[in-house]
Amino acid sequence: MEISKPMATPALIADTTVHDFVGKSGGDPWRVFIHVPSGPMPEAGWPVLYMTDGNAVIGTAVDAMRAQAFYPAGTNVGWGVIIAIGYPVEGAYDPLRRSWDLGPPPGRTYPPFHEGTPEVRTGGAGDFLAFIEAELKPWVATRTRIDESRQALYGHSFGGLFALYALFTRPLSFNTFIAASPAIYWEDRVIDRFLERFEAAVPDGLKADVILSAGEYETEKLAPFQVGAEDEEKRLAQKKLILTDEFAKAMAERLDALPGLRASFELHAGENHMSILPVTVNRAVQAAFAVR
Repeated sequence: MEISKPMATPALIADTTVHDFVGKSGGDPWRVFIHVPSGPMPEAGWPVLYMTDGNAVIGTAVDAMRAQAFYPAGTNVGWGVIIAIGYPVEGAYDPLRRSWDLGPPPGRTYPPFHEGTPEVRTGGAGDFLAFIEAELKPWVATRTRIDESRQALYGHSFGGLFALYALFTRPLSFNTFIAASPAIYWEDRVIDRFLERFEAAVPDGLKADVILSAGEYETEKLAPFQVGAEDEEKRLAQKKLILTDEFAKAMAERLDALPGLRASFELHAGENHMSILPVTVNRAVQAAFAVR
């Protein structure tokens, strides 16, 4: 007897749709993933989590919420809307466009990532944040009702730097900011310019949580698989420049001293700069959709 072969069908992310969104100023589209739970909407509307690098995080975020929100008494996680902003590419990232979107101004120009490709530009974070606030948020509001008092922003690496930029330049735009492995060192710590202006004029009524983090192997310590590798010395030298954990911890302490902010730093055991991604995506879900 011939055994029938199972039919292959695409594996979809539950209750999630994809939209290629061109901004009012034109240019290349962003790929926006939006997850709206299928259950009943809360009376105040849904809490919402906005995420950068959408292609890389949307599946993890949705499943982290689905796995926990069915048991809120044991997880402290409820249901919410997830908006992940990425790019129309097959891979997890578009390195060229994210460099522009997530880099604080004024930015710089760098050699191409690969021969025959465009130069790399940074400094577009202001434009990207304006798109989120003026165009994306109103569009999301046409699709479902959002609880504006419960809006969170997550970013990793350059995205973590962007989350800090958003806090310092539009502090009332979100209520929770999750900056995972933020690239605070970037471009001679350009982020400090915006921090200092923010510190000088913290808005009245500000009330926000800020979570910064780093992995155990973003410290002075190499991951076990890096010890004895050919690039060991190069990596150790780079760590002394980037100082992801030290800069993030110091930033959390500085922010926690400001009125209206509750800032903390988390060090995740056994994680490196990339493996920390799903861990911190889950932390973002926990922070954005906490029941208590």
